[in-house]
This record gives sequence, structure tokens and C-alpha cells, in this order.
Amino acid sequence: MHDFHYRDNQLYCEDVPIKEIAQNVGTPCYIYSHRTLIQHFRAFDQAFDAIPHTIAYAMKANSNIAILRLMAQEGSGADIVSGGELFRAIKAGVPSSKIVFAGVGKSGSEVEQALKADILMFNVESAGELKLINQVAGQMGIPARVALRINPDIDPKTHPYISTGLKKSKFGIAADRALAEFKTATALPHIQVVGVHCHIGSQLTELTPFTDALKKILPLIETLKVQGINIRYLNIGGGLGITYSDEIPPHPKDLAAAVAPLLQDLKCQLILEPGRSIVGNAGIMVTRVLYNKETEAKQFVVVDAAMNDLLRPSLYDAYHEIQHVRKPSGTDEQTVDIVGPICESGDFLAKDRRIPTTNSGDLLAVMSAGAYGFTMASNYNSRPRVPEVLIKGHEVHVIRKREDYEDLTRGETIPSFLETTA
Repeated sequence: MHDFHYRDNQLYCEDVPIKEIAQNVGTPCYIYSHRTLIQHFRAFDQAFDAIPHTIAYAMKANSNIAILRLMAQEGSGADIVSGGELFRAIKAGVPSSKIVFAGVGKSGSEVEQALKADILMFNVESAGELKLINQVAGQMGIPARVALRINPDIDPKTHPYISTGLKKSKFGIAADRALAEFKTATALPHIQVVGVHCHIGSQLTELTPFTDALKKILPLIETLKVQGINIRYLNIGGGLGITYSDEIPPHPKDLAAAVAPLLQDLKCQLILEPGRSIVGNAGIMVTRVLYNKETEAKQFVVVDAAMNDLLRPSLYDAYHEIQHVRKPSGTDEQTVDIVGPICESGDFLAKDRRIPTTNSGDLLAVMSAGAYGFTMASNYNSRPRVPEVLIKGHEVHVIRKREDYEDLTRGETIPSFLETTA
């Protein structure tokens, strides 16, 4: 569910008209619903009430520090994949004791940064990474808590770019190598093995991949315990999908019901890493129609948002529902490509989309844009990044201001040999 709805043919976020927000902050812009964020987080947290658990919000989905502060106040930790995300999480007030550090390419400086912060654990993805963490931990005299990420070779039945649990994926340690890697890890002097991690992909709309992966992981945990390796945490990742079009993804309580019978005798703290399922449908991107353009082959609606603002359609051919901010009074429709100003054929928000006829100046809402929207934005074509706005009831809070042209060159310098001479 979400809190974007029509009143008198005008689209609202909670109790504020989208048109009013767009007039105040301009377009394009991202708008998030506070109420939806709270409800989605609590739906996940409450679904697992019967199981000792920690939610580590996957902040790569949306890392604005206001969103992170909201998650922290709800009791969430953070799943991070970079030193920058660690910096953001700490700045937002996420307890370091609830931060897990994932990702296949951690640098030595990032490992040092995380050890200084005393995070809960690293999710280790390779023997080389394990060696590096042990080395840095030894130099610092600080033991490093780790979980090894196991790749169970399970098909998550999602887009190949966001499938992470297949044998050919770059992520994790192959299941048939897992026991040997755990033995290696326990022999390292500056490593404390505390967990097992498994994350098979994103935007999952079926429960079977979750349970199939667990059935591969649980025997490993039992074997490790028999061999004296005490596993205190089982991290089953995130990846639960949302509705973009006609998907009917499971509710978090369905996921809890599916995995609970498998975990009843485990005696481990469960860690979950939801991201998209919390923020995805809690946000939209608003854009304004610049022109309608017609060629012999197609009709185009040219808008002021582009692939640098919302990359998912260009990158994944992802579908986002697009709605008029003001419902048209007529019944005329058109089949169009909705495209942006960037000089790339791949710059589109929708292709061959049937929508009510648009006019220059109309506002359109790109739905389900709260996850992997702004976090993947760039300054391509020297376009300033757009503002982010959080709505709480009648309140409007700009949680990121729009960049200006000066921001585009901040940090750049012209070397002296290029300076103009008189």
C-alpha cells in the first residue's frame, strides 16, 4: 500500500497536493510519504515478532539521511556496501551495533573505517577479502566479526542484473567451498566467525527461492556447530519485491510464515536486509511535460526528467506506472514513448505506453520510485540532481535541495598551465 491518492481528481501525497509541492520545489523532484515508510517498516518488523531478529535496512535503495534517521528511530540497523554508506548511516544515527557491511569489493581503508566504528559484522564474499580483513584487524589490534556469504546457486526468478544467488554471480562463496572457507576463517588470528549470510537477489515475487536457499544453508550451520564453530547470526538478506505493474509479491508476514518452521530449532539471531519493500512504493518522481512530438513512426512525450534522474527504465527496461497529477477530464488516450532531454536513445521513462493525452505543462507522477531512484542518479549531461521531499501529514520537508550549476563544478580545478594569460 501507499499514501499517494486522488482527491477531487488531484493526486496527493498524504494530505498535500502534489501540484503544490511541484510549484514550490520545481520539477523533476522526488516525493516520499512518511506514513508509508513507517507502515512498511513496521509490517516487516512485526511479521517476524516471534523470531529473534534484527532488521538492517538496505540503504542502497534510498540513502537520504532523513530516511535513515526515520529507520533508526523505528529500531532499524543498516546494510551497507561502502565507506560512504557507513558515513551516512553513522551521521543519521544508526547504531553501529546494527550495521552489517556487505559487498564484494571492500577496500582496506573501508575495513579500517568499519572496525573503528565497531560495526556488528562484515559479510565476507571471498577468500581474498577475508585475508584483507584479517590483516587490517591485526594491524589495528581489533578483532573483526564476520559472516561468510554463501552462494547457494538458487534461481531467484528475477531480472538477471539483480540476481545474486546463482553460481555464475560475482557474489558470495560457492556452497561446495563454504565449509573449507569457514575452517580457514576460524584459523585466522584476528577473525571472529559469528554468522552465515545468504542473499539471492532483488525484486523477488515468489517465496520458493527463499526457502530453497535456506534449505541449503541450514545443514551447513549444523555442520559448523558440530565442528565447534558457533554461528550466532543467520542473515537471509532481503529482496522481497513490490508492485510496479501487475506483480503480486508476498507480504512480509507470508515470508515469515514460510521461513519460521525452518528456523524453529536454529537458536540464531535472524538478520533481514529489506530495502525496496520498505521504500519502493513510498516514493514517486514528479516530472513536467515539455512538448508532444510526433514522427512518422511514433509519438513522444518529452518531459523534464531523464535517465540521469531515474535510471531503472534505461538500465533494466523496468516498468513504472505513470499517472497524471491532475486526472484528465477527457477520455482521449495515446500510445507514446515518454522520454527525457538527454542525448541518448536509451533516455526514456516508458515505451509504447498507453496514457491519457498530455499537454505541455502537465505534471506526471512516476510511481514506485522510492527505491533505486535518487541513489542511482547522476549529473550526466551536466544536469543538477533533483530535490527530495518528505511529506508527513500536512507537513512538507525538503530533505535534499536541488543542486545548482555551481554544484556541478564544485571540486574541479583548472591547472595553471591552462590559465588565460594577458
